[in-house]
Amino acid sequence: MNSDTAQASGASWADLLHGANALRSIALAGGVALHAINVYIVTTILPSIIKDIGGLEYYAWNTTLFVVTSIVGSALSARLIQAWGPKAAYLLAVAVFSAGSVVCALAPSMPWMLAGRSIQGLGGGVLFALSYALIRIVFDAALWSRAMALVSGMWGVATLCGPAIGGIFAQTGHWRLAFWTLLPAGALLAFIVATKVGGKSTVSDARPSPVPLATLGLLVASVLAITLASLSQDLRWNLAGIVAGLAIALLIARVDTRAGKKLLPSGAYTLATPLGSLYAIICLVVAAITTEIFVPYFLQTIHGFSPLAAGYMTAAMAAGWTLAAMPSATRSGAAADGMMRLGPAVVLAALVLLAILMPLPGAFGSPAGLAVGALALAAVGFGIGLGWPHLLTRVFNAAPAGQETLTASSVTTVQLYATALTAALAGVITNSAGLAQPGGVEGARQAALWLFAAFSIAPALALILLIRHLRR
Repeated sequence: MNSDTAQASGASWADLLHGANALRSIALAGGVALHAINVYIVTTILPSIIKDIGGLEYYAWNTTLFVVTSIVGSALSARLIQAWGPKAAYLLAVAVFSAGSVVCALAPSMPWMLAGRSIQGLGGGVLFALSYALIRIVFDAALWSRAMALVSGMWGVATLCGPAIGGIFAQTGHWRLAFWTLLPAGALLAFIVATKVGGKSTVSDARPSPVPLATLGLLVASVLAITLASLSQDLRWNLAGIVAGLAIALLIARVDTRAGKKLLPSGAYTLATPLGSLYAIICLVVAAITTEIFVPYFLQTIHGFSPLAAGYMTAAMAAGWTLAAMPSATRSGAAADGMMRLGPAVVLAALVLLAILMPLPGAFGSPAGLAVGALALAAVGFGIGLGWPHLLTRVFNAAPAGQETLTASSVTTVQLYATALTAALAGVITNSAGLAQPGGVEGARQAALWLFAAFSIAPALALILLIRHLRR
């Protein structure tokens, strides 16, 4: 019996959702829910924000800066757990996230909005990482895959709440109120955590691990290099920014491998190790879902959707992820391997279909066209969700001895870095294709074509790496 099968055979959903485990599940899932709902609120209202305070050329920056600071928060999460314990770490993260929401709600211009998004990202990154990292601490190994599916399933909750909150406020011209609604949700989460999550005694590590500041600095620089390049209409500057960003990424691998203060565990930077190949696959499949940041703008500009309708169409991606991840988490052995292989193929087909349909005015005008478009968007997330629980479980099992906590928290660091890097790359592609100049419907059509076509390369590469990984 392999390790996946052994883990799955002795556990059920009732074990996760009963007694003390139920309270722990609520606490961990709540952090991801707050983070995810915020993501879909902002995704839905961003076109309205742009119309009000300007800054179309900075469209992708709202995601890039949010995710960059989320990476910093994610990297700090392991130290916060060790030094302060889960309760204090959670409460600090909620406070920082709420402060960022206030700045966004009051933002008079795009620079202020970007500052608020950066503060939100810092708090959200800690919340997101704590939810995954604490799974390994508070649950038995047999519950890991189900706990990860439950936490990931909060993105499904976000697909119901986020677009509704953002869409209603955007359509009534009060997008700022959408940020204010996050404060009561944060207060409720803080109350649950303060009363139901254990203190410092929950954590077994005695000495707080140091923060890899040099590696973090390089990581942020690699993303910002590509982000800054997206502002130029000159292809040479675009390519220079991408090359610089990737060169810094290679430097990160060199520095972190030799550093005493590691950002990622040993073996993370080479495809020769199981852990390294798993991280690469995670990065490539996550790249596909990054395209969602532009979907509301495309739907509103090219197809005339309302903010509410565009928000829910976009949320189909996350809904598909949830629909696939929950039942897939119960699979083991050869069935789990099959789910992992099928996932990237589904994502590839979905992105190719979106590259064809999204640029065509009227493609979603009929009920049949609308259904096909929604199905294509959902299939992007569905393909990722098929293999996600099993990818993460394999990462946990591949943890080097003595680096188990670092490996668990690094899942979020890798995921967020991939999101930030590909969001910056998406900004380069869409701006180069004409999103801001000439802009309008024609600019959006060209941007949609190039974005989905270019990003379809990622799941194709993921499939190749996955087949290679499973053959080992």
